[in-house]
Amino acid sequence: MIKVGLVSLGCAKNLIDSEVMIGHLQQAGITMTPDASLADVLIVNTCSFIDMAKKESISAVHEAVDGRAEDEQRKKQKIIVAGCMSQRFAQELPGLMPDVDAFIGLDQVTQVAPIIQRLMGKTEIDQENLVTKQPQWIPDYDTPRFRLTPKHMAYVKIAEGCNHTCSFCIIPRIRGRHRSRTQESVVKEVQDLVKSGVKEINLISQDTTYFGMDQWEDARPNPRSPVDSSKGYSLATLLRALNEIEGDFWIRLLYTHPAHWSDELIQTIAECPKVTRYIDMPLQHISDHMLDQMKRETNGAYIRDLIKRIRAGIPDIAIRTTFIVGFPGETEGDFNELIRFIEDERFERAGVFEYSREDGTRAAKMEGHLHHMTRKSRWNEAMRAIQRNIEAVNEKLVGKKLRVLVEEPGVGRGEWDAPDIDATVIIDKSIPVGSFAEVTIKDWRGYDLIAG
Repeated sequence: MIKVGLVSLGCAKNLIDSEVMIGHLQQAGITMTPDASLADVLIVNTCSFIDMAKKESISAVHEAVDGRAEDEQRKKQKIIVAGCMSQRFAQELPGLMPDVDAFIGLDQVTQVAPIIQRLMGKTEIDQENLVTKQPQWIPDYDTPRFRLTPKHMAYVKIAEGCNHTCSFCIIPRIRGRHRSRTQESVVKEVQDLVKSGVKEINLISQDTTYFGMDQWEDARPNPRSPVDSSKGYSLATLLRALNEIEGDFWIRLLYTHPAHWSDELIQTIAECPKVTRYIDMPLQHISDHMLDQMKRETNGAYIRDLIKRIRAGIPDIAIRTTFIVGFPGETEGDFNELIRFIEDERFERAGVFEYSREDGTRAAKMEGHLHHMTRKSRWNEAMRAIQRNIEAVNEKLVGKKLRVLVEEPGVGRGEWDAPDIDATVIIDKSIPVGSFAEVTIKDWRGYDLIAG
């Protein structure tokens, strides 16, 4: 019997790919093991979004190769590198990592079982034709999958790929063009998850607000034009359909793009009680100069107006966002405008990335790349501004009641906190894991809240 170990790196979208691989392996009668020394095959599912992710992925692959060389029990072990790094560097990696037995891309996650069986049968792998140049695959509601998240929460990938051409981002070249699942497929999957006891549904894709828009005749409407759902399904129609599913659960919206928000979507969230009062909307910057250089399809005035409309239309909404500092050509004026924006808007949740130069992007070829110490200094200043905002937000929550989902004994998350990336609420350890509870906030510590 073949035993397979798996190391999963990167974001929630990559995690689903790992879950799908495990599902197909189990369907084929292949056993999973958490102990790398017992695995006949070790899969490293890699990330390649930014330089830090690449380094982590490369390190994990080297660790797997070195572990095989140093452990007599693992001498015959096969190593497969999967995911974004294999997809992005399909031509280069076989020469750079000759000790790896196979590299598989994003379209091969459902083919991992026969690939492993060929490896173990000592059948030659045609590596040259194993990674498709333009990924096409998307999951369906009945795609075999073994969830790696806690029983009470799950990620649901509603689309794959991205049509945006942000100058700093390599994702469209890795994951291909945007392709939405059908609304019926997503609804069926969520129905099954809720029936199994899942209390939190996290909708994800590269751009969740683009859901369904690739099915329209005019798939790239002006971002200031209203979205017309009569042309087909959209994120708004999906949320309304999911809100109708019976059961006590949350729906969380992650990875939205500001260019595709609409008054219809704002109204939909306001009218759907099962959709959390939380949106994840990476803005990247506020300076018109930077937004233009980043090719973000928005400008500062549009972003400010959108935030105003979202806050007016959805009471008690928490906006989570991220920014990039140190982008090529970012002036002191650009950066100072960003700091003022952060201070004025007082985002409930936010993060900052230092610009990462990625080969193959337009930004990598731009002039005006900033010194790494300048990028670091600006990151520190932006993070201090964000921390001051969140401290003020937390102070206002003291004395208020919050509904939390219990993550583990003594730890919960409120509507404003997505798994793994946001804050937590310290609660009574006796409250059952996976249940909802209403608590009163007594204090706060850093980013986290403390309930009485």
